[in-house]
Amino acid sequence: MPKCKFYIVDVFAERKLEGNQLAVFICENEIKDSDMQRIAKEMNYSETSFITSIESNTVRIFTPDIELPFAGHPTLGTAYVMQKEIIKSNIKTLLLDLKIGQIPVLFKYKSGEVEEIWMEQNVPAFGQFFAPALIADSVFLDEEDMDIRFPIQEVSTGLPFIIVPLKTMEALKRARVERDKLLDLIENTNAKSLLLFCPETRKKGNHISVRVFTEVPGFEDPATGSGNGCLAAYLSHHQYYGKSSINIRVEQGYEIGRPSLLYLKAEEIDGNISVSVGGKAFIIANGELNI
Repeated sequence: MPKCKFYIVDVFAERKLEGNQLAVFICENEIKDSDMQRIAKEMNYSETSFITSIESNTVRIFTPDIELPFAGHPTLGTAYVMQKEIIKSNIKTLLLDLKIGQIPVLFKYKSGEVEEIWMEQNVPAFGQFFAPALIADSVFLDEEDMDIRFPIQEVSTGLPFIIVPLKTMEALKRARVERDKLLDLIENTNAKSLLLFCPETRKKGNHISVRVFTEVPGFEDPATGSGNGCLAAYLSHHQYYGKSSINIRVEQGYEIGRPSLLYLKAEEIDGNISVSVGGKAFIIANGELNI
């Protein structure tokens, strides 16, 4: 009977039991797609990752419903487990082979332990624009809550998001999903998630507060690496801070009791925007599963 070791990881967490939780499975034998999908559904995290080949660093990522070509916190959390439990040495870079392609993950150490993990995301693609009234109507906000100095736009670094700039923390806190209108909004878009942000923060030293609503009606994500990678590209592209280079700290997940902290870097090089997303991770539990 095939067996899989698994680890529960907090990603983008400043402390244990914060951030976005993830299950990472190390599959010693071949595992069927249907088994990975079933396990992801039973785990019921936003994503579950499977290391299907240690030799080639092949990783598959599943939500409870579908397989994803790329997602942020599973990429970082899986790389962290591989460094801690498989490689067991202070490597600088690990190249993960995902459905979307190869994603480099970088490690920074302090006193011999992993202090930060960073991933380089794909060159961003910028898509369609959206009217403020249309978005506001989907999340119980007013047009006046939108920061119209900057557009509402679809952005992708592998997984597309609709980026929505707001003026205040009060508006960000007030946002909630209007189920039918949100489903109507995303029906004809590539992006199935909204990322709302504002320049006010709860904690000193942070720069932006974020909330992410996914296509699952009413579901909110506590920390979203792929979405914040899109945000980094957006901030750079539209020169939110008056320049194309950014190096900021983003807080997310407070509204659902999972405070998270992500680090974002972006700069324009030879006409292309380079995006990196980083944060901390902790292994909080482990076990073994018979398939």
